[in-house]
Amino acid sequence: MVPTRKAYKHSPGLVLIAVYKFLKGAAFLLVAFGALHFLHRDLAATISHWVDLLRIDPHNHYLLWLMEKVTKVDETRLREFSVGTFFYSALFFTEGTGLALRKRWAEYLTVVSTSSLLPLEIYELLVRPSVAKFVLLLVNLAVVAYLIYELRGTRGTGHG
Repeated sequence: MVPTRKAYKHSPGLVLIAVYKFLKGAAFLLVAFGALHFLHRDLAATISHWVDLLRIDPHNHYLLWLMEKVTKVDETRLREFSVGTFFYSALFFTEGTGLALRKRWAEYLTVVSTSSLLPLEIYELLVRPSVAKFVLLLVNLAVVAYLIYELRGTRGTGHG
């Protein structure tokens, strides 16, 4: 049986999820390159330079917190962080590309990868609650639910 034209039509939800995955991939790629940029550099000195340049209060609570965290980052951690963010960037770009091309494997991959991180997101939300974490959790739950709906509703249509 030849697939119908409707089987190849992009659903607005899949396109939206693909764009979301592309944006996440781009953000992670920027973070990965940013981490590489700071390899072999004194992070504390760089932050101090920008604090002086932007005339930020050096006694600012958030700045002191950031400086405390930065002093704990060594080159090995920075490298590991960069590799991890490159990996996630590649995963998000793969998911986004597959979803944009309406590939069934991409729908399954996105369901598995997104739902596998939900317990960690819930834990993080319970330990350190924030509106951003709550919104991100809701978006990821919606992505998983929608893709499961798509997968169950398109059986036998011939796409992907």
